[in-house]
Amino acid sequence: MYRYDEFDAAFVAGRTAQFADQVKRRLSGELTEDQFRPLRLMNGLYLQLHAYMLRIAVPYGTMNSRQMRKLAHIARTYDRGYGHFTTRQNIQFNWPKLKDIPVILEELASVEMHAIQTSGNCIRNVTTDQFAGAAADEIIDPRPIAEILRQWSSLHPEFSYLPRKFKIAITGSPNDRAAIRFHDIGLQAAVNGAGEIGWEVWVGGGLGRTPMIAKLINSFVPNEHLLAYLESIMRVYNRYGRRDNKYKARIKILVHEEGLESIKGQVEAEFAEVRGGVLTLPQEELDRITAYFAPPDFADRSSDKIDIAYQSIIDPAYGRWLDNNLFPHKQSGYASVTVSLKPVGGAPGDATDTQIDVVADLAERYSYDELRVTHEQNLVLPHVAVADLRAVYDLLVANGLAEGNNNQITDMICCPGLDFCALANARSIPIAQEISKTFAAPERQKDIGDLKIKISGCINACGHHHVGHIGILGVEKKGGELYQITLGGDATEQAAVGKIIGPGFEADAVPGAIEKLVDFYIANRTSAEEPFLAAYRRLGEAPFKEALYGAA
Repeated sequence: MYRYDEFDAAFVAGRTAQFADQVKRRLSGELTEDQFRPLRLMNGLYLQLHAYMLRIAVPYGTMNSRQMRKLAHIARTYDRGYGHFTTRQNIQFNWPKLKDIPVILEELASVEMHAIQTSGNCIRNVTTDQFAGAAADEIIDPRPIAEILRQWSSLHPEFSYLPRKFKIAITGSPNDRAAIRFHDIGLQAAVNGAGEIGWEVWVGGGLGRTPMIAKLINSFVPNEHLLAYLESIMRVYNRYGRRDNKYKARIKILVHEEGLESIKGQVEAEFAEVRGGVLTLPQEELDRITAYFAPPDFADRSSDKIDIAYQSIIDPAYGRWLDNNLFPHKQSGYASVTVSLKPVGGAPGDATDTQIDVVADLAERYSYDELRVTHEQNLVLPHVAVADLRAVYDLLVANGLAEGNNNQITDMICCPGLDFCALANARSIPIAQEISKTFAAPERQKDIGDLKIKISGCINACGHHHVGHIGILGVEKKGGELYQITLGGDATEQAAVGKIIGPGFEADAVPGAIEKLVDFYIANRTSAEEPFLAAYRRLGEAPFKEALYGAA
C-alpha cells in the first residue's frame, strides 16, 4: 500500500491546522455559515438535513487495518457508532459535532487519511475496481496509476475551481467493475499491437439529471503520456465548461453539445503542446509508486481447493456465501471475499463501529493487512487463503456480516435519501429495506440470480439508479413521495442507461411493483441461466411494462 511521503504529511498537517482555525472562527461567530461554507466543503464537511456530515477519502478504495480501526474509533467516539460507505469508495459520518471536526481530522492524519477533495468543484477521489491487484482477469493493477492521479490532482492550481465536480474511474480489467463509462473520465487498461500496456480514455460520462455514456476519445495512451493527455482534457473542460448554469456545467454536456470530434481536436492540440514536457511520467517514478503496491508474499496454497457444491449441501448458508461472495484470485489457492453491508432490513452501506473493527481484524489476520471499499457499498478482503475461508465466515456470522447476497437482488446500492440529505426529494433507505425483506428468502434470491437494484432519492442519482437493471428514483409530487422505475441500466463495459417505463408508485407499492417485474422475468426467461438483464434485452420494454401496469 502507498505510504505518505514528506510532502503528503506536511500537506495534510497544514490543511488540518488551517481548517481548525476556520472552525474556531465559525464557532465564535466570526464567520457566518455562508462564509464558512466554501471553507468546509474544501475539507469534506457538508451540512445535511439534521447535522454536519464528514466525508473521508479512501483513495482507490484501499485501506489497511490501522486505518480501518481509526474509522471505528471515530464512529464510536465522535459519531453515533456507525459509518456509511459510499459509491465513491469513501466513508461518511452523519452526526459529528462541528467542534470535534479538527480533532477528527488530526486523528485521520495520524493514519495517513484526510477529507480533502471529497467535496467541491475539484477532481474528486479516484475510484477503481475493488479487486484491483488481485483479480484473475486483470491486465494490470490500476492502483499505481490511481495514486499518481491522486498526487497530480491534489490542490492542482488550475483545477481547484472547476465548473463542476470532476470524477475519474480506472480499471485494469477488460471486465469493467468500476463503471468507468459513467465518469467524467474513465480509464481502461489496453494492450497495443506491440504488446505494450496503456489506457483507453473515455470522456463525458455521468449520471444525475442528464445521464450519458462516455465516449472513447483515445484508444491507447501510454503511461508516460497519460498525465499530459488528462491535463489536456482538463484544460479544455476548464476553459469551455459552463459556469453560468450548474446543471450544464459537467464535461458530459460539453462533449454532447460540441461533439466528440471537436473536443478531441482541441484536446489533441493541447496535448501536442505539453507532450514530452514536465508532465511526462518517468518509468522510474512509475516503478517507485508501483513498488508500494507489490503483491503480498503469498504462501504456497496451490493445492488447497474448496468444493462449493458439497459445502452447500452440508451447510447451505455457508455454501451460499461461498457461491456468491468469492471472486477468482490470480494466485492459486486464494480468493477475494466480499463482505456484504446489505443485511436483510438494513441500511445499505452502513457498518457499526464493532463491525468496522471486526473487518480490520480479519484484514490483518487473513488478508495480508489489506481491505477495500467497493463502489457498490460493500467491503472486500482481497487476499484470503481458501483454507481460511471457514474461519473468516464464522467471524462474519458472529458479527452480522455474513449475508451471502453479493450481486443478488438484496445487494442494492442506495443513497441516504431524505432521511439525511438536504437535496433529496424522497426517502431511499426505507424502500431498500422493504425490498430486501420482500426478497429475503435465500432460495428465492438464488432463483432470481444476478439482478442489480439501485435506488436514488433525487435526480442527482447518488444511488446510481440510471444503471440499475431495475432502477428506482424518488421524486416529489404534490408534497408527497413518488417512485419512478427504470429498466435496462448497466454499469459494465456493455453500458446502458435505464428507461423510465411508466408512472411512479407510492412508497408502499414499490416492493409489489418489483415483485411483478421479477415474476414476469422468471416466467419468461429461456432458462434459469438467463439473467434478468439479458431477458430484458431479448424481450424488450413493452412486455415488462404490460406486466407492471396491465394492457393499455
